[in-house]
Amino acid sequence: MDYRLYYSPGACSLAVHVVLEEIGAPYALEEVSVARSENRQARYLAINPKGFVPALDIAGESRVLTELPAILVYLAKRHPKAGLLPNTNAVDEARALEWLSWLAGWVHGVGYAELWRPERFSAADSAPHETLRANGRRIVQEAYVKIEETLGDGRMWAMPSGYCIVDPFLLVLYRWGNRIGMPMREQYPAWTAHAEHMVERAAVR
Repeated sequence: MDYRLYYSPGACSLAVHVVLEEIGAPYALEEVSVARSENRQARYLAINPKGFVPALDIAGESRVLTELPAILVYLAKRHPKAGLLPNTNAVDEARALEWLSWLAGWVHGVGYAELWRPERFSAADSAPHETLRANGRRIVQEAYVKIEETLGDGRMWAMPSGYCIVDPFLLVLYRWGNRIGMPMREQYPAWTAHAEHMVERAAVR
């Protein structure tokens, strides 16, 4: 196997799983359930001391690769024939990285983290947790409006140049919107069309 992906069902690791299917390299999957706190158990912490998924074990490397944007970019650059990272010019590549940085660092890392894991921001005192959850939902909602506006300019994919590593991550976040009860089909028609294009892809299926 070229790769082993440590993943949790429904987590952002789904984006890496899709990309592994897109590139067609041999890989194995190992479930690390966040819901059952398996990512915090000693066995997994010995593999990834950060205690998060995804993590990617790369054949020939002594340490796993962590952090979703880093893993996606690595796979896209390691397998350029798959065409998963814009390479026509430096600006297009930077725009794709701009997408990933914002989605991972702000929408996921702050918005959803406050909404689902407020204890990360106030471990010693649970009193602010409801305020943090409300703020996380606000961040997510505002970000989703921006995503819809961007996708609503007539493009099929996140980048005008075509499908890339950003698109599987957008599918993850679309699914999370449904999970928290946001009216995705009604309020985000352009993003819904994007998600429908995604599920038509063999790699996603």
